[in-house]
Amino acid sequence: MIASVSDERYVLDTSAVLTFLEDEAGAQRVEEIIRAGRAVIPFLVLLETYYISLQETTETIAEKRYALLKQLPARFLYDVDEPTLLTAGRFKARHRLSLADALIAASAVREGAILVHKDPEFESLSKQVKQEALPYK
Repeated sequence: MIASVSDERYVLDTSAVLTFLEDEAGAQRVEEIIRAGRAVIPFLVLLETYYISLQETTETIAEKRYALLKQLPARFLYDVDEPTLLTAGRFKARHRLSLADALIAASAVREGAILVHKDPEFESLSKQVKQEALPYK
């Protein structure tokens, strides 16, 4: 069965989540994806959002953001299976990506989902990963 556009899932990168939380350009698009129940959030996005918020704001804000994310109508990925691990390894070896970005992109492949981001580093994966880029800063 071929998925229709309305069945599409979207893996949110940390940059997309921060865009949403900080109401930057592209926040409305992220909100649409979340409200439609199409968002998939890997555990690394939760981790990165928490520690970046902790570095840039306060512990109280970081904890509130984490709690907010956990309440969203999204599916959370807490595991990495072997095919995802190997895909991430290939991405990391062949492209200039952080380990977290390689795993997040590999999660999008695993899910057959579109990776939503605001990170030019993902452009090198345009042939391997379906993507939707938000407006860059």
